[in-house]
Amino acid sequence: MPNPPIGTYEILHEDAHTGARLGRLWTKHGPVETPVFMPVGTQATVKTLAADDLERLGAPIILGNTYHLMLRPGAELIDRLGGLHAFQDWHGPILTDSGGFQVFSLSSLRKITPEGVSFQSHIDGRRLFMGPKESMAVQRLLASDIAMLFDECIPYPSDDAYVAKSVETTLRWAKVCLEQPRAEGQLYFGIVQGSEYAHHRRHCALELAAMEKDGIDGYAVGGVSVGEPEPFILKGITDSVPYLPLHRPRYVMGLGDLWQITEAVNVGCDMFDCVIPTRNARNGSAFTNDGPYPVKAGAWKESPLPVEPGCTCPCCSRYTRAYVRHLLNTSEMLGYRLLTLHNVHCYLRFMERMREAIRNDCFRDFRAEAYARLREHPTRGIPRA
Repeated sequence: MPNPPIGTYEILHEDAHTGARLGRLWTKHGPVETPVFMPVGTQATVKTLAADDLERLGAPIILGNTYHLMLRPGAELIDRLGGLHAFQDWHGPILTDSGGFQVFSLSSLRKITPEGVSFQSHIDGRRLFMGPKESMAVQRLLASDIAMLFDECIPYPSDDAYVAKSVETTLRWAKVCLEQPRAEGQLYFGIVQGSEYAHHRRHCALELAAMEKDGIDGYAVGGVSVGEPEPFILKGITDSVPYLPLHRPRYVMGLGDLWQITEAVNVGCDMFDCVIPTRNARNGSAFTNDGPYPVKAGAWKESPLPVEPGCTCPCCSRYTRAYVRHLLNTSEMLGYRLLTLHNVHCYLRFMERMREAIRNDCFRDFRAEAYARLREHPTRGIPRA
């Protein structure tokens, strides 16, 4: 039986007691089972890991960064070398962000106009411009499987008038993005903005949903991990999701806390990404089923235990906490690599268990256990032996 057309999102099962759902998104480079966590490969690499590491860990899809790859080595060079997949020798699906968040982070170096954003490169100070046409052109050259529509990421806090104007800018840019040519088989995802204002998120979501006929293949909730308190993060999601098409994937951008991911899945979200597993590894923090803890701490100086007892990742299968702590405290690159392997493995296995719970109509129990382990555990951060 032939595979469904690229862009098809199959809902395989809905949990009997919650809004959680199992899905499968068909891309040019294969299917992606959801809910899914996508490791972030900002500059054509998930930091310290090679493509074969990610394959062995079972990563279904990874991210690339439009802004950074545009600056170095340049989208045209990547295109000449066969596109982003060939460039980094990754054979699975790739999602590229729009560049909107990175431009947002350059607040002191940018100026927003109706056509796009003029800004200075954080590398060499060059004056550059990125708008909806430019963003989609870069992503077309990268030939990612999923390209995000260019948006304005709204800072927190922002007043109602600013948010209203910004949402209209994002919607206008979305229409321009949808008019641009795509790489073969490339999917386009729109981004819901609106900050903490429910009426703006509803308006943005409904307007983007109406653009499905113009070629939107999926939807993202943006602007929910930009410094706001946790209640506002979850509120931004619940203010957006009910107005998005049920038969399209829903992606919460930049969400990396495992408990927050669980809560988002509970209301019907499907895709997630964050730099937390890799960034925190470089800071010496390990993620476990019971939450994160600092491997660099003196308590583990002589510990013969693995980073997480019971874990089957390449780090825990072979090395002790004492050894990993030693590597981190002497700034040895192997320490960062081993802890990144563990953290990414932890996230991917968490999503596997989540999918299994949904499949068996047990997500409510999974959520309760995740809350007990990640939020209420009295020794949160210290993995159980």
